[in-house]
Amino acid sequence: MDMIFECENVTLGYENKIVISNLSFTIDKGDYVCIVGENGTGKSTLVKTILGLIKPLEGKMNLKEGKIGYLPQQTMIQKDFPASVWEVVLSGNLNNKRKIPFYTKADRQEAMKNMEKLGITNLKKTCYGELSGGQQQRVLLARALCAMSNVLILDEPVTGLDPTATKEMYELIKELNVKDNVTIIMVTHDIENAVNYANKILHLGRKKYFYGTVEEYEKSNTSDAFLGGNE
Repeated sequence: MDMIFECENVTLGYENKIVISNLSFTIDKGDYVCIVGENGTGKSTLVKTILGLIKPLEGKMNLKEGKIGYLPQQTMIQKDFPASVWEVVLSGNLNNKRKIPFYTKADRQEAMKNMEKLGITNLKKTCYGELSGGQQQRVLLARALCAMSNVLILDEPVTGLDPTATKEMYELIKELNVKDNVTIIMVTHDIENAVNYANKILHLGRKKYFYGTVEEYEKSNTSDAFLGGNE
């Protein structure tokens, strides 16, 4: 396997508060990693650091893939965004721009390809705010695909979705991982589906962390409270 991301002895925090200490793990190309744990254990801080939005207090992170697609948690402002589905998806290409102030033919082809992949071409002219929660997540996922090279980070992608839309979203993400060899890094509280779909688990705790395969996680003491039904 080709390693595409390395976190070595990293300490993370903000405003003089340490939230993660001495964290080390690697991610290989094609991995599906779920980041789990209680609130306040640094999951969002870790994602922001991987995205390059904040710097580690100590240690180093090395991402070998250049462009990351990112699907953040939805806000009410995002849900009511006054743009068409096509405009939202196409805007994912803006992350790839340098000095080009307009969309190219390649940008449009990439947007259409990702809309077809996620089954939303029939919604092209529909206002984003008129869509269901599941449809909106498909649109945002298509947008994220336009922005990436081969790594996709998702922050609680099924929050607020009904059971049917939740299952569809998980199946879409798994298909991207298996068929397109997209490396998935997902923050989630949904432990049951994390172990069903991922191949590796990063469990952040208040004093220690676990990183390993799903099989290793299920056998570990770390997983007991979570897989026992507390979350």
